[in-house]
Amino acid sequence: QERLTESGGGLVQDGGSLRLTCAASERIFNSYDMGYFRQAPGKAREFVAAISFSGPRMHYSDQVKSRFTISRDNFKNTVVLQMNNLKPEDTAVYYCAAGGYNALVAISDPSPASVTYWGKGTLVTVAS
Repeated sequence: QERLTESGGGLVQDGGSLRLTCAASERIFNSYDMGYFRQAPGKAREFVAAISFSGPRMHYSDQVKSRFTISRDNFKNTVVLQMNNLKPEDTAVYYCAAGGYNALVAISDPSPASVTYWGKGTLVTVAS
């Protein structure tokens, strides 16, 4: 069964850190670019970060660049989003996503319509 499962969300203070992990089925992990989107209450779902299926190419939104880092663990079939210096405006449900070749890393602002598979999401709350 094709599946993406997120973990690692929670409550953190302003300036704190969290680490999100997305576990993917082997077929998805080895064939798709992987990334994260987020959706805050009352707002549209937006791109956060992505990494190509071959690993070396990463892409970040301007809002998280220099604070978040995305990486792949090819032994565990997981994608990790390390989030540092979190701010209250980072509060959202974070969704793991898988998109086709270059769908998430070669476009300046990837659209949710470019995503083939979604996880169920994990809530990140940053308290001020």
